[in-house]
Amino acid sequence: MPLKTMNLKYIIKLLLLCSFAFVCRQAKAQDSLAVATDSIPEPVAFSIDSLKSPAHSGDLTYSGSLEASTDSIVPFERFKIDGVAAVVGERVILESDIQQMYLQLQSQGIPTDSITDCQLAERIMKNKLYAHQAIQDSIIIEEAQINGQVQQRIDYLTSELGSMDKLLEYYRIDTETELRTQLYDIVKEQELTQRMQSKVIEEIEITPEETRDFFDSIPDDKLPEFGDELEIAQIIIEPEIPEEEVQKVIDQLNEFREEILAGKSSFATKAVLYSDDPGSSVQGGKITMTRDDPFVREFKQAAFSLQEGQISKPFKTEFGYHILMVEEILGQKVVVRHILLVPDRTPETIAAAKAKADSIRQIIAEGKMDFAEAARKFSDQKETREDGGRLRNPLSGGTRQELAKVDPNIYNQVVDLKEGEMSPVLRESDRTGNIFFKIITVTKRYPAHIANYAQDFEKIKELALKEKKLEAIAKWQNEVIEDTYIKINGKYRECDFQANWRKE
Repeated sequence: MPLKTMNLKYIIKLLLLCSFAFVCRQAKAQDSLAVATDSIPEPVAFSIDSLKSPAHSGDLTYSGSLEASTDSIVPFERFKIDGVAAVVGERVILESDIQQMYLQLQSQGIPTDSITDCQLAERIMKNKLYAHQAIQDSIIIEEAQINGQVQQRIDYLTSELGSMDKLLEYYRIDTETELRTQLYDIVKEQELTQRMQSKVIEEIEITPEETRDFFDSIPDDKLPEFGDELEIAQIIIEPEIPEEEVQKVIDQLNEFREEILAGKSSFATKAVLYSDDPGSSVQGGKITMTRDDPFVREFKQAAFSLQEGQISKPFKTEFGYHILMVEEILGQKVVVRHILLVPDRTPETIAAAKAKADSIRQIIAEGKMDFAEAARKFSDQKETREDGGRLRNPLSGGTRQELAKVDPNIYNQVVDLKEGEMSPVLRESDRTGNIFFKIITVTKRYPAHIANYAQDFEKIKELALKEKKLEAIAKWQNEVIEDTYIKINGKYRECDFQANWRKE
């Protein structure tokens, strides 16, 4: 009974908040709302005559009247505002949630023709189950962490659309507060779901014996086929920066700092006009961050060592030179503004870097030094230098990469290279416009082939571990379903779910 009472209160609140909005939008609601098309006198009062709890029927309904005068009552037809597809624990899944997921998938370019309402409903129920159990297991997500992620999403979206007003218009939301509230709920549920999933599988490992058993259990005609793979290495040569260019940007940053401290200009204005960081300059250099966010060490040190309103002196990172101001401290989250200036490379230093890259390539081509040795000795890319210039697969951490999944820019540079061949010296630039030169090679190729245990052990191990984790999740899920209040309504009672949601 407490759950049913809570659901009833939730729906009454929802109905009172939304009923006028639904009435105003009845012409656009198509199949969801069916109302009389006769002219309706100006409303004076309305009453709620019937409301069904989702724990009972699954429908939110309205039946009432509009009073034009004391002598004339114009009746309304009963219509359905929204349906409750299911309840998992204390979490309600509306039919509109399922339709909204269709829209989200379509907005991401994912075809939905073959996806059914039942499949989406089960996906949402699984997420609700994880979030519900996370609360039961006392998994706590810090409010500051959620707010930080909300702010990051808002910052990203506003940078993409241009302004908060355009963002609200795009999502058809009236106020920024409403947007933040909706994003807060979404982010919190996502975090709870991810934490609970991680907890279920965090201690699962796979042994070589289990990997072998997994491989042997696959029929010969069902063995997976792996596409073309390759191992890639590169040498990066960056033009030197003249000391006078470095001093020029440091002097300019100090000048900006003095003007801002003197009240002659705002930090945001300077960032918009002068910062070389394309991601934040349009937002006046504004960034919201926590200590766990992936910013470079020097930037984090500046952000978390200052008090509100303080401005750092110029400092260096791998991207260039910065000044940074702490605008607001919110628990574990800090809101900062920064200005990035990148010293110019001169034509002379660019030409010298090109000549150096050409000579390194010539040394390797003549066999005087192998590629890995040259990378360790000459490359300016510290992330790959000590590993002989080898690039790592960002997903697996290994050196083998599927050709079809490598970065598109790299793909074009290596697709026609044979094993052991080098590219010409390539001129490129990073996101801040810094010019550099690159030599890239394919150290090993693995043509498309049917899975082989010895050659593909790491990939087979990954598949076996994934299978073991899925089995653990399915077992956990079935156990938790048995102990959780679950109510499925309407047409969803007829769905052929993978899990035993109906507890039959």
